[in-house]
Amino acid sequence: MSWLERLQSLLVAAAALIGLALGLLSPVGAYGEYVIIPALLVMLTAIFFQIESAQIGEIRRAKALVGLSLVLNYLFTPALAWALGAGLLGGQPDLRIGLLLLLVTPCTDWYLVFTALARGHTGIAAALLPVNLILQLLLLPVYVLLLGGEAAMVDAGTLAEAVGLMLLTPVLLAIAARWLLRRRRDAVQARAQNWASGVVVPLLCLAVAAMFAWQAPVIAESGTELLMLLPALGIFFILLPLLATAAARTVGLSGDQRVTLTMVTTARNSPIALGIAVAAFPDRPLIAVALVLGPLVELPVLAALAQITRYRGPQRA
Repeated sequence: MSWLERLQSLLVAAAALIGLALGLLSPVGAYGEYVIIPALLVMLTAIFFQIESAQIGEIRRAKALVGLSLVLNYLFTPALAWALGAGLLGGQPDLRIGLLLLLVTPCTDWYLVFTALARGHTGIAAALLPVNLILQLLLLPVYVLLLGGEAAMVDAGTLAEAVGLMLLTPVLLAIAARWLLRRRRDAVQARAQNWASGVVVPLLCLAVAAMFAWQAPVIAESGTELLMLLPALGIFFILLPLLATAAARTVGLSGDQRVTLTMVTTARNSPIALGIAVAAFPDRPLIAVALVLGPLVELPVLAALAQITRYRGPQRA
């Protein structure tokens, strides 16, 4: 794990602790509710701004990898998320919904960093990003309504509005920003890219701190319940890399594509899931709080995977 990824993991954990302390020891936590969604919207806009449309063409070079990632991310993982929730969290409906939201949203940001660290095929990994984004936009409401059961007691229109707010709005803002900058000098575009890259982690930390500050009383009362998520998360983050590696070897993927498949199917999109949880379930804070636990487990796992699965051979162009 590089010093940068270690620092990011520590910053997310520190933001959670600072927010919790503010919420328990001061009245500031009550205002966290008004910070979370704006911070997440700006952060997601910055993430999507960094996506290059030309990256999509790389998909044609890796049909087997793309097919496997779609099966694992959009067929196997939702079924596994439902099974883990029903089997391990049957008596905790809010935790089940939080787990479902986390596991059915493939990552659209930091998995690229870990793919690069493991010397995977970053071009194909980047090309999968917009595909995953579009499929999340279309399928997330379906997963929640079909697999959430009675625990997902939310109107379909409300859920669609939340998905539109937290996914479609940042995408449109990012497209508009790129269009406005298309005629600017390369130096201006580079500064915009650097800004977008630099604000993601601070805004995520701000949203996490605001969430913990706002829901500090809930966390204090439900701390032992949150720990119940750890077995389900542990099973997921052990099983998916093993399954992805086995599937990649079965179809004969090259070493760098094998690494890419492992990262694409293991990393989850906790910022988007968090935003949707806040927007769709505002009166059920334990769902959103459960999602904050995800990256605290996920980031160390991805860092370890980057070392374990690191491709040692020559990389392809």
